[in-house]
Amino acid sequence: MSAIDVRDLLKAAGQPGAATPVPQPLPLHDAARGPSRGGQTEEAPAAMNAAPSSPFLSAVVLTGSVRLAEFGGLVLIGFALHAALLHGKVPLAPRYPAAILAVAFAAIGLFQASGCYRISAFRTLPKTALKLVTGWSIAFLMVTAAMMLAKVSDHYSRIWLLSYFATGFAALMGSRTALATFVRIQVARGRFDRRTAIVGGGKVAEELIGALHAAGADSGIRIVGVFDDRGDERASNDVAGYPKLGNVSDLVAFARRNRVDLVLFTLPISAEARILQMLAKLSVLPVDIRLSAHATKLRLRPRAYSYLGDVPVLDVFDKPLADWDVITKNLFDRFVGFGLLLALAPVMLGVALAVKLSSSGPVLFRQKRYGFNNELIEVFKFRSMYVDQCDAGASRLVTKTDARVTPVGRFIRKTSLDELPQLFNVIRGDLSLVGPRPHALQAKAANTLYDQVVDGYFARHKVKPGITGWAQINGWRGETDTSEKIQRRVEHDLHYIENWSILFDLKILVTTPMALLFKTDGAY
Repeated sequence: MSAIDVRDLLKAAGQPGAATPVPQPLPLHDAARGPSRGGQTEEAPAAMNAAPSSPFLSAVVLTGSVRLAEFGGLVLIGFALHAALLHGKVPLAPRYPAAILAVAFAAIGLFQASGCYRISAFRTLPKTALKLVTGWSIAFLMVTAAMMLAKVSDHYSRIWLLSYFATGFAALMGSRTALATFVRIQVARGRFDRRTAIVGGGKVAEELIGALHAAGADSGIRIVGVFDDRGDERASNDVAGYPKLGNVSDLVAFARRNRVDLVLFTLPISAEARILQMLAKLSVLPVDIRLSAHATKLRLRPRAYSYLGDVPVLDVFDKPLADWDVITKNLFDRFVGFGLLLALAPVMLGVALAVKLSSSGPVLFRQKRYGFNNELIEVFKFRSMYVDQCDAGASRLVTKTDARVTPVGRFIRKTSLDELPQLFNVIRGDLSLVGPRPHALQAKAANTLYDQVVDGYFARHKVKPGITGWAQINGWRGETDTSEKIQRRVEHDLHYIENWSILFDLKILVTTPMALLFKTDGAY
């Protein structure tokens, strides 16, 4: 969603110009409990805090990793057996690699078609084992038949073929046994659950919850509670055994402090005004938002829906980064960040000496700022102000002739050399190399807090903040003495979030040095 999309959404919803305020801790109902699962009653608040939250191990990442590992393992087994059984006797001509790759591709394709790459298949080995042995056998039969039809079967060692079949099968069974143990442990911890908040109540919500329960583990859903804006007698405090934890504004606060992966609407499409108002509030959260097909009488083609198990839903918003995108960006940040830290170490040492020799006090300045999902992080900078005049909350903007800034500080701020210690934040995982710049807690535009100036301001926190960003290379950095400057900055930030790619990150990184040299207006 772009910045203009956010403003249009707020306008359509009839919201005032101010963005959603910073959420405060949500008081949860002490007696609120979820329904019994497996003979155990779950307390909703405790479940929220106890659930592990790892962006690097999702169901999609695990299934993709297993698929890749099994393909690679089967290929390696084929080559290893040739080296062990035929080395010095039968050369590794192109026909052997071709056969190995053909078997591996056929086997993985058959495993995929038979549902062997689902979380439920990973933890139920007996049923999956039958599918694996069937797929592995058919893959060998297909390749063997192709050899015979091509009249090249005599060119292959039968000992190698039989050994490949037996060893590959043993390896599959052994690895799947270990995988089943691992997955059962992770499932018990709630690792692969999609923590889901239901928005809306009544009969439709009850029907949806019943359908999700009927789908069982295949839905991957763990309901954390119900949120409903209705405050009259139509909205009960309990829906299908799940507690009502508040309204949609409470959901925003709740999701800031507890893991929520998915928000599922049960409102009918005819309730357009209510949906728009709720989406305007929820658009700042890094969560998936879906509309239940149970809530509408529209019957679209099956391909128009996505599915939670067998339950059809309509996609509204997706997380900006999820699954492999999270891993890709994290690896990019760590490797490139570490390389930049090594390359810029002499420059950083020179700046540190200049800061130390020019004024008394520590070289580094630590400042609390807003990070991903409004979490507070501590950002490192080279100190650019006199110690007794440092402003940790940035309640007062730095101006062109600001007496608080040291002579060395003025230079390093102008050139953004003061930001280099944030490479340590990147390696530590608080920041990305590229992303919306993290703003100080009391940062203001025209003496008004940023979130009170820009509609949808907190949507820029749906990804990790960065050292540099799309706004910065387009000249929107430095002093924000007018509301337009912060509005344009946020527009660029949201454009980046919705259009992220590694190539986009590379473009911004490569462009940053030139932007620092030639787009310095407002950087004091």
